[in-house]
Amino acid sequence: MNTVPIIDHDPKPCKPAAGQPVPVPTRLTFWGVRGSIPTPGPTTVHYGGNTTCVEVRADGQIIILDAGTGLRLLGQQLIAEFDEQPLDLTLLLTHTHWDHIQGLPFFIPVYKPKSRLHILGYEGSRHGLEVVLAGQMENPFFPIALHEVPANVRIEELKEVNFSIGPVRAQACVANHPGICVGYRLFTSGGSIAFFPDNEPYSETSPPHGLPGEPATDAGARARSERQRLIEFLRGADVLIMDSQYDCEEYRRHAGWGHGCVKDVVSLAIEARVKRLFLFHHDPNHDDAKIRQMEAQARELVAASNSSLEVEAAREGVTFELPTASYPPT
Repeated sequence: MNTVPIIDHDPKPCKPAAGQPVPVPTRLTFWGVRGSIPTPGPTTVHYGGNTTCVEVRADGQIIILDAGTGLRLLGQQLIAEFDEQPLDLTLLLTHTHWDHIQGLPFFIPVYKPKSRLHILGYEGSRHGLEVVLAGQMENPFFPIALHEVPANVRIEELKEVNFSIGPVRAQACVANHPGICVGYRLFTSGGSIAFFPDNEPYSETSPPHGLPGEPATDAGARARSERQRLIEFLRGADVLIMDSQYDCEEYRRHAGWGHGCVKDVVSLAIEARVKRLFLFHHDPNHDDAKIRQMEAQARELVAASNSSLEVEAAREGVTFELPTASYPPT
């Protein structure tokens, strides 16, 4: 089994005192970082071509953020790691656009009778969440229906924005993206992670989606209010994974599409005092060289702001551990 590389930017904690439990750090792994459609090929090898899927391991929980094509790779890893042991997994869906659910039919654990998968999300656009997820596995689209898989799959539509996954506290926040779409923040013993794979930062030129016919003056005021609300939601996050699909020139042609511009995302993260930002939801037309260029641009913006924010472009197959608190010397 291949070892997943670890990005380790922080010193290791001191040795714990005798009898003190050794902390297990919160860990996230990127299994899919692309938006819209998978983009395999020689020009996307470094950052990856699978669509949205992030795994978080924290406080004894395995939490999956979105079910794009990267979910297939995660399923292979889980089976290789745990063999025939029972798996108890939680999948959080931000929304039901194809690039966020199309990996579910190819997720090996759902074909294992001992597996349990709890899928949480909000209502699909004009349809219930279960109807949308089951629909992509109906004939003639797929040979096995969702209700036929051997695993215990439970689908639950969330009605509240605050909920828990075992000891992990979770919050949801409406994202600025067409249809019903949210972002999540997970509060773990090792720190907090915010996940907004599809979001357009609010501004005068990108008022909130779903408000057709609203007067321009009202839309501008609403945009400012919604931006501040999002800043407060993200305030002090240890990690922010956010849609940064376009550079400034591209964004001018795509304003209102529901996706982010690197400049606006960096500004938002700095204002919210986020510690680390992962640029995410890479455009299918962007090759590795373009994403490196956008990553460099983001770092230049941070440097110009004299901010301590750390920025990197999310890369498929990479694991990041949130630093654990140091122990006092024994």
